[in-house]
Amino acid sequence: MADGEGVLVFSESNEIAFELLAKGRELADAVNGPLMAASFGAASAENAAKLSHYGADKIFTVADSKLDTFIVENYTDALEAVISTANPKIVMIGQTKQGGELAPRLAARLKTGCAVGCTKFELTGEGNLQIERIVMGGNATAVEVFNTVPQVATVLPKTFEPMQPDESRTGESVAVDADIKDVAKAVLKSETGECANVRLEDAAVIISGGRGFKKKEDFELIKGLASALNGEMGCSRPIAADLKWLSEDHWVGLSGHKVKPKLYIACGISGQIQHLAGMRDSNIIIAINKDPDAPIFNAVDYGLVGDIYQIIPKLTEELKKG
Repeated sequence: MADGEGVLVFSESNEIAFELLAKGRELADAVNGPLMAASFGAASAENAAKLSHYGADKIFTVADSKLDTFIVENYTDALEAVISTANPKIVMIGQTKQGGELAPRLAARLKTGCAVGCTKFELTGEGNLQIERIVMGGNATAVEVFNTVPQVATVLPKTFEPMQPDESRTGESVAVDADIKDVAKAVLKSETGECANVRLEDAAVIISGGRGFKKKEDFELIKGLASALNGEMGCSRPIAADLKWLSEDHWVGLSGHKVKPKLYIACGISGQIQHLAGMRDSNIIIAINKDPDAPIFNAVDYGLVGDIYQIIPKLTEELKKG
């Protein structure tokens, strides 16, 4: 493949694609190339208009019905065809469960490098992409530079703020005829699992609890404080993954949900790096912990040293008064 030009973004989630387009715009301008996007399935033409409103100069669509349901082999075929047509220098893919499976397969097909879970993007003096990503379970940050093209990277949700949409903006739509091969598997049935009716990524206020709580029933304190602040309940990894006191819908952290609320209150959470990686970009962070040496206090705007069983009820009561 030639050296490539511009930036191509893809995510099966429009919300994440809009976030990628914001950073993609900066990178595309820096390499003097177009900002491109890909859209698959029956709704690809309709999505093309939305992607152009959020900054895409050119949108490549593959309308094959095999792409109406995510099957990674089919999506790899489609995205490979788009890249063959678009010839991008940089490919940014949303780090969802689907995107995390798609990106390395794509990179292997293209015989190029792939970096996953990226949080920062820059260009070197030679014009190559340099990224940062969290590694070793959140205990370190790796800085990596690509030396092959295209440069494939996945991006964690909520890493970038989307641009304001401009509905008067119209990008060029290009239909791609991809060879979607038959695969020896199919989605027979799709069911929506029970969830807590919460999408933490969209919450403006999140109140999270950790191992400082003695039993599951005590999370009613978190629920009451969240209600007083019109917020959502979150938790650290042990609460959702080990103790099962809350569902994984509430899990904030490196392996859970990456959030960026206006206000984040951590109650009884020690502040291990895995948790901090999921909430460090919050606008205002408050911690309540009885241990004055808890690592969480190194990452907050305001800290309260004290017993969560005393502070949370009093705080909730005062908020309800106002």
